[in-house]
Amino acid sequence: MTENVVTRFAPSPTGFLHIGGARTALFNWLFAKSLGGKMLLRIEDTDRARSTEEAIAAILDGLTWLGLDWDGEPIFQFARAARHREAVEQMLAAGRAYRCYATAQELEEMRSLAQAEGRPPRYDGRWRDRPESDAPTGRAAAIRLKAPTEGETVVDDLVQGRVVIPNKDLDDLVLLRSDGTPTYMLAVVVDDHDMGVTHVIRGVDHLTNAARQTQIYEALGWAVPKMAHIPLIHGPDGAKLSKRHGALGAEAYREMGFLPAALRNYLARLGWSHGDDEIFSTEQAIEWFDIRDVGRSAARFDLAKLSNLNGHYMRSTPDDELLATLKASLPYLPGGPEAARRLDETGRWPALATALPGLKERAKTLVELVDGARFLIDARPLALEPAAEALLTDDARALLAKLADRLEGITDWSASAAEDAVRALAEEAGVKLGALAQPLRAALTGRKTSPGIFDVLVALGREESLGRIRDQARS
Repeated sequence: MTENVVTRFAPSPTGFLHIGGARTALFNWLFAKSLGGKMLLRIEDTDRARSTEEAIAAILDGLTWLGLDWDGEPIFQFARAARHREAVEQMLAAGRAYRCYATAQELEEMRSLAQAEGRPPRYDGRWRDRPESDAPTGRAAAIRLKAPTEGETVVDDLVQGRVVIPNKDLDDLVLLRSDGTPTYMLAVVVDDHDMGVTHVIRGVDHLTNAARQTQIYEALGWAVPKMAHIPLIHGPDGAKLSKRHGALGAEAYREMGFLPAALRNYLARLGWSHGDDEIFSTEQAIEWFDIRDVGRSAARFDLAKLSNLNGHYMRSTPDDELLATLKASLPYLPGGPEAARRLDETGRWPALATALPGLKERAKTLVELVDGARFLIDARPLALEPAAEALLTDDARALLAKLADRLEGITDWSASAAEDAVRALAEEAGVKLGALAQPLRAALTGRKTSPGIFDVLVALGREESLGRIRDQARS
């Protein structure tokens, strides 16, 4: 493999950047980065009825969020239709393509006959060697590839190995439709050649296309790029990946509160491995990545495993970095914009920074982090969860009233000073520490669980903490 490696990611803008496409983009990106090459981006927008500006924006946004940068400006396939037709003229002139005047009815009859005889439906080549003088007047022609009928087409795939397809099993595919529009097969070959693509890395569902596209390359006299067809992604049950498994767009994973670095790590392990390493940095993935280490078996996507990995990344991310990521992510998280507004209004961003070490230990996603920080965001009087309400018995509320008086007398508002006050009152009252700390947690957070209660007191500050305790206290 040379240093002049060029890969490409070529999504169709008919929807979001789904998780399988994101994994394909990642493998192209890692391969190019590992060899000092480039990854180009091509938007395959030839399906004009289904391609949308919103989908294009979603794909670009998804790649950017994932941190998968591409080289140069995106190429738009539809804009290159004239160049695609030019390549067909080249094949016609060389006798490697021909005009086909078969009607839709004739093509349907071919399919029906093949089906009746138990054969795969294929074009029967009826216009392959007919002279142009036989062309019917007033009927537009499609242009077909004059594919070899004998021998074999070989794809030496970097993942799937040597794939041999008898040419008798491949028919003369359409290059230009009768309305003059290029087909996908043609456009991909011309674009990959003109973009200087050296390695085509895509899903194994494109493997049959590889033989057909190889024939087009050969008809044009162009070198065939190296190909690597990577395994598909299935659900944890081994079935084809669906929305119930997690076949969602990149934006959905952002909304679920996943970190881009964690998602990159997880996607890299779907089909590729480096020994037994499960958790590794993007820099390590670039250093280690070798397309020949990609397996042939379908990978299994497991949302629970992704969540656990994301939790590891949350805990290992420095607090200041995680807080910055959270701030940038709040516009996309459920309830995030409202949480950001409340934090701005109350000036509690510093309090969130103080509470973050305890919060991130309990959260697997940014959504769970925001949920855990709800006590900093919600306004008084707090709405209490049923489990928290149950802790606030009459005896507990009476103890809280005494605790409020004790805490008000603290001059040094710190976790250690608060803990001393709570322990002293519990001892005087003859109760275990939990009998006071648990109701205190309920009063301060509205919940039965939270970060360390003394850290919560510090995060909320004196005035807010005393206000919340007195809201629930009873003398």
